[in-house]
Amino acid sequence: MTGRARRHWRRAAAAALAAAALTAMHAPAAAERVLVYAAGSLTGAVEEILTHCRAEGRDAIAVSFAASGVLARQIEQGAAAHIYLSANPDWMAYLDDLHLLVDGSRQRFAGNTLVMVTPGSADTAVPQPVGFTTPAAALASLPGDARLAMGDPAYVPAGAYARAALDAFGLWAAVEGRVAAVPTVRAALALVETGAAPLGIVFATDAQGSRRVQVVGVFPEDSHPPIVYEIARVAGAPGDPAAARRVFDCLTGPAAAAVLDRFGFRPPPAAAPGPR
Repeated sequence: MTGRARRHWRRAAAAALAAAALTAMHAPAAAERVLVYAAGSLTGAVEEILTHCRAEGRDAIAVSFAASGVLARQIEQGAAAHIYLSANPDWMAYLDDLHLLVDGSRQRFAGNTLVMVTPGSADTAVPQPVGFTTPAAALASLPGDARLAMGDPAYVPAGAYARAALDAFGLWAAVEGRVAAVPTVRAALALVETGAAPLGIVFATDAQGSRRVQVVGVFPEDSHPPIVYEIARVAGAPGDPAAARRVFDCLTGPAAAAVLDRFGFRPPPAAAPGPR
């Protein structure tokens, strides 16, 4: 290569590098992937909220719904989740104790109500508080081999609340052997919807979203621990923390609160989570 050719090649290479740098400066930033882990009972509401978040931001948002305990265990084992939404403060506290949450990010998200449902049209539902004898009478009416559908109390918050409520009425010991303990509260609802179980205990928001069950009773708030959903950012999650903060802010903003209200969720208690 002659000296003139070498100079021409160098000028061309420099121009190409400059053009590439200019293009990179003006190219849109690659979307950051943010993974949200959320309790199964939040499915409809969180899907709608995240649709708004995607429309407003530049982040690619993925979501996984399951029982709060299952999700917490996955995070403990290193799952690459950025945001965790739990239907039970105990599972959030479990991760907090393991130092797996971003300091100061944990906060209350929503509240709910525990109800008893049977198969039928929601149009015929007449919700009313469960009196002391009502759950006993309902359970006594179960056919011989019929099951009571509810989430597994070991992992599913709705199941844990249901067990506590039945305990409060002095019924758990008698009914424990007849419980169909399933992996999610949505699975418990499905058993009642299909008639596979004649009776179930679920969250009010799950029943509200179904046209194939009727609410026959609402458990008193003092029969179980307060139903509190919490949200937090997961410590050590991959990618840009700013992206996780943007999605977190969207999930906890006023527009999200309006969606939660429309889906039947209650505002969370005002008190901040304390030590557990």
